[in-house]
Amino acid sequence: MSKRKKKLLCISLSFILMCITLSSCTKSQKVYKKESFMLGTIISLKYYGKNGDKAIDESIEKIRNIENKMSVNIASSEICKVNNNSGKEDIVIGKENLYVIEKALEYSKLTGGAFDISIEPVVKLWGIGTEKARVPKKEEIEDKLKLVNFKDILIKNNKLFLNRKGMALDLGGIAKGYAADELKKVVQKYNLERAFINLGGNLYIYGGKENGEPLNIGIQDPCAKQGEYFSVLKVKNKSVVTSGNYERYFIKNGKRYHHILDPKTGYPAEKGLISTTIISDKSIDGDALSTSTYILGLEKGRKLIESLKGIEAIFVTKDKKVYTTRGINKENFNISNKEYTYEEGR
Repeated sequence: MSKRKKKLLCISLSFILMCITLSSCTKSQKVYKKESFMLGTIISLKYYGKNGDKAIDESIEKIRNIENKMSVNIASSEICKVNNNSGKEDIVIGKENLYVIEKALEYSKLTGGAFDISIEPVVKLWGIGTEKARVPKKEEIEDKLKLVNFKDILIKNNKLFLNRKGMALDLGGIAKGYAADELKKVVQKYNLERAFINLGGNLYIYGGKENGEPLNIGIQDPCAKQGEYFSVLKVKNKSVVTSGNYERYFIKNGKRYHHILDPKTGYPAEKGLISTTIISDKSIDGDALSTSTYILGLEKGRKLIESLKGIEAIFVTKDKKVYTTRGINKENFNISNKEYTYEEGR
C-alpha cells in the first residue's frame, strides 16, 4: 500500500472513531454518505433526512468550486493568478476569496501575525507533506521570510495586490473552515435533521444525536497513531477543529519537523503545545484559531480564546497535560486516556 493510500486510510479511520455514537442512533432516519479526496484531504459527509442525497451532491459541487478558486495547486485558480502576479499588478477576485482573505487578515491582526496566509514561500521551501520535504538552510529561510507579511496584502474594492514580487498566499489554514460553513448552509437549505461534516479534521456537528442530545466526539491522541483518541467532547451544532504536530511531518536526524510553521521564525512552531482544539459556531474561526493558538503557545493562546465570545479551546502540552478554557468542563469533556492529566482551573 502506498504512503498516500495509508494516510487516507488513517484519516478515514479517524472519522469512524470520531463518530463514536452517531451510528448507534439512526434507526428511524435515512442516512446518505459520501467520501472523496478534495481540498488536499479526505472529506466525509453523513447527512440524515429527506433530500439528503440532493444535499450531498450540492455539497460536493460546492467544495469543488471552492477548491477551484482557492487552491495553490490548481493553475487556473484565483489564488494562483494572484500569486503569479505578485509585485506586478492587482487581480480581480470573487466574493468568496475576498471574504476568506479579509477574514484571514482579521486573524492576522488579532494574533499579531501568528496567523499569516502569506507564509506560502516558506511552506513551499520546507515541502512538508510532499516527497520533497527537507530542512532548508538558515539563509534560505531568512530570504523567504522577507516575503512574509500580511500587511503587504492589499485589497481595494474587489482587487487584490501582493506588494512584493515573490510573495504568495496559501489559504490552507482557513479554506476548509470556510467550506465547512458553506456546507452547513446547504444542510439548512434542505432542512436536514442531522449532519456530520468532516473535511480532513475540520468537523461540523449539525443536530447532535437523533434524540437531540449532544454527540460524543473523540479528539485525536497527538501521541498515538491516527484514529486513536485521548478524550471525548460532547458537542451539538458546533464546529470542532484540531491542529497538531502529528498531522503532517517528517523526521530528520531524530528530530520531528511538523507543518505548522511560525511566520516569525520560518520554522515549525515550538511553544510547548502538541495539539489545539477549537470549538466554535463558525468553522472558519476554528480553522484560523487552531493554527494561530498552536503557534502562540498555551499562555497567549488561552488568553486570546478567553477574550473571544462563543469560542472554547482544549490545549495539550508535550508533557501530556490538558488545559481548557472556561466553557469546557467535566459535564462536556472527559479524558479517556490516563496518560493525560487534566489541569482543571489552571
